[in-house]
Amino acid sequence: MSTAVEGETKAEAYIRLGKEIAAIVAGENSHTARYATAACLLAHNFGPRFFWTGFYVVDPLKPDQLVVGPYQGTLGCLRIPFGRGVCGAAAATGETQLVPDVEAFPNHIACDSRSKSEIVVPVYDAEGQLAAVLDVDSAELDAFDADDQAGLEAICQTLLTA
Repeated sequence: MSTAVEGETKAEAYIRLGKEIAAIVAGENSHTARYATAACLLAHNFGPRFFWTGFYVVDPLKPDQLVVGPYQGTLGCLRIPFGRGVCGAAAATGETQLVPDVEAFPNHIACDSRSKSEIVVPVYDAEGQLAAVLDVDSAELDAFDADDQAGLEAICQTLLTA
């Protein structure tokens, strides 16, 4: 498993990680295994800036809710309804949510009060249906930017399965 490389830009780190994650999950059909791999590598490469890194998966029995999936970090919320909080907003809109200050976000859910900023990226299956969201929290305000968004969106593309 790789870790952050000294002198590497954030954009370069995302490219490296994207390739590494794609190579590890190639041929693996389990979403759990794919998501666990991505959460682990992201957390180990960008920690401590990545305070909580993980996935909330669309519940097949309650398709208007997300249920916690593989993650690295402190205890996460167990369920999040679509439209509620940053994860629910990403699920409802199908768009990445880049939030510099979670306290200013309507209906924010404080799973851990130390979380100050957040980025949530939708993850789609091969048919284009929402399968999950990748949620990354930071204990720092304004911790994420366009490089994080582009890098995380590209990594989420590597998680597609048939």
